[in-house]
Amino acid sequence: MAKRVKDLIVDIDKAPVRIGTSYPEPFRKYGEGRIKHALGDAVGLTRYGVNLVRMSPGTISSARHWHARQDEFIYILEGEIVLVTDEGETLIGAGTAVGFPAGNANGHHLINRSESDVVLLEVGDRTPGDQVTYSDIDMLNTDIDGKRTFTRKDGTPY
Repeated sequence: MAKRVKDLIVDIDKAPVRIGTSYPEPFRKYGEGRIKHALGDAVGLTRYGVNLVRMSPGTISSARHWHARQDEFIYILEGEIVLVTDEGETLIGAGTAVGFPAGNANGHHLINRSESDVVLLEVGDRTPGDQVTYSDIDMLNTDIDGKRTFTRKDGTPY
């Protein structure tokens, strides 16, 4: 059955909201001050996710990471933010798009060092079996049959 147009229009205030992170301790600090509105989920997208993300001053988007199978894309809508990769730091601002192809082992994250909120659009595919490697901490995030599992890099659970 076809969805009606009114069911395909996202009311941002009614989109699922995720605050902070699902990381285990001691890594919960990453993502504090980050609010994600799951726009793709709000309209039933299953092959890729789209999030409207607001990061308050001082917020780190995530631990520095890279995906084995998932492509990621961000587009800065408002503010300036620091992109941290293996090459170092790059200040980027509104109107900047950045892509992270699957399998590129160049860990990345964003840090809001400004005095204002930063708003960005985050898009990622939902390729089954993805594994996220965290560059600077002892953690992996693996998709096993649609369930995300955090372990240490040697495979022991948190």
